[in-house]
Amino acid sequence: MVVIATDHLPVLVIGAGPTGLAAAAHLVERDLEPLVLEAGAAAGAAVREWSHVRLFSTWGEVTDPAAEKLLAPTGWVKPDKTTYPTGGDWAEQYLQPLADVLGDKIRFGATVTGVSRAGRDRIVDADRETQPFVVHVAYADGREERLFARAVIDASGTWSTPSPTGASGLPALGEKAAADRISYRVPDLKNPAVRSRYAGKRTAVIGSGASAFTALATLADLAGAEEGAGTKAVWILRRGISGSTFGGGTADQLPARGALGLAAKAAVDEGHADAVTGFRTEEIERDSDGRLVLVAEDGRRLDPVDEIIVLTGLRPDLSFLSELRLGLDERLQAPVKLAPLIDPNQHSCGTVYPHGVNELSHPEQGVYLVGMKSYGRAPTFLALTGYEQVRSIVAAIAGDRESAERVELVLPETGVCGGAGLFEQPDTGQQADGSGCCAPAPALIQLGTSTAAGPAGC
Repeated sequence: MVVIATDHLPVLVIGAGPTGLAAAAHLVERDLEPLVLEAGAAAGAAVREWSHVRLFSTWGEVTDPAAEKLLAPTGWVKPDKTTYPTGGDWAEQYLQPLADVLGDKIRFGATVTGVSRAGRDRIVDADRETQPFVVHVAYADGREERLFARAVIDASGTWSTPSPTGASGLPALGEKAAADRISYRVPDLKNPAVRSRYAGKRTAVIGSGASAFTALATLADLAGAEEGAGTKAVWILRRGISGSTFGGGTADQLPARGALGLAAKAAVDEGHADAVTGFRTEEIERDSDGRLVLVAEDGRRLDPVDEIIVLTGLRPDLSFLSELRLGLDERLQAPVKLAPLIDPNQHSCGTVYPHGVNELSHPEQGVYLVGMKSYGRAPTFLALTGYEQVRSIVAAIAGDRESAERVELVLPETGVCGGAGLFEQPDTGQQADGSGCCAPAPALIQLGTSTAAGPAGC
């Protein structure tokens, strides 16, 4: 039997986003060697894909203390903590400088294709915990490599795996064939090519959370522009319209979050969008003109649309972890001890208790899912919570159990919901996707000025 000593091996971090880079900073602070593998070409590759939208968390809520310490000797100055960065600001003014400091501790264009124990598939018990982790990596230039690690921190997020159109959780029939007309992102209408794609078109927006709010508001803005005449949105909800559909509005204790709901409400009040409630998509067809027709599980068919924007949430990619023994909740796909704390049926981002290594451990010792990925399909992740997660985990890896089990994060009363929001406006933002709590009979309605925005939650 080949025995590989683990104490000299690096801690492998998957993903160079906000949580992954924070993990690396904490490892450096503890004199542990990190190796960060990032599939993208730059730090914060996923964040850069929504660089056009603005967080409703301030700068004071999206940087990590250990990272700030690492950056300080370079002359880095933290932006005004009271202002709201865009995704692009976050990447360029914080994530990239942090990656530059970490230097060769990060490899870009490196996709993790599998993680296991050296010489042990998930069936084998013998000497399992004494073996290091083995990680298979595919590089952008076609090379493959096998690496060994003492521990694995998976901060790869969920951005790459958006949920599909189908209400069953599966792609709708015809969804893949219609891929050229479907987007799973909030459109960047500052981009001329994207703007022309939606200008003057009829677009279905599927989803009931803040990403859908943002898409509705941006399409309404386009409809009001000279070149946007004829732009129309059809807002498709699997459930119904209620007083809480647009969030807390002016009563929201996070003004930027409330402003987003109000912007979406204005979009429908002004007639730029119709809403279809109780519609659960099962099939997407093309008509004789090549336009898309959505068909519900009850057989209802909507009038044709030119484009579809699907904003039904995100989910974790667990495929490359299949040889590890993970303890995941059967519903949320989050660690079993964490799942009750983040269940969206019970919690909002303001009521999730800070947590660490105890809640994030698995039967397979030494592997941790952190950041957005740790939340599985739950939508209420906070950047500050991710930083506390990796602080605790790194302390545990370093053998400082007392620090690992101590909660060092105090959240504001309302929480600081992560996510991205409307562009340009510092006082607007986006919370993570969620869904309504009520399900009246299916109907096609046009919302009018009589619709009131009630308090958030069910």
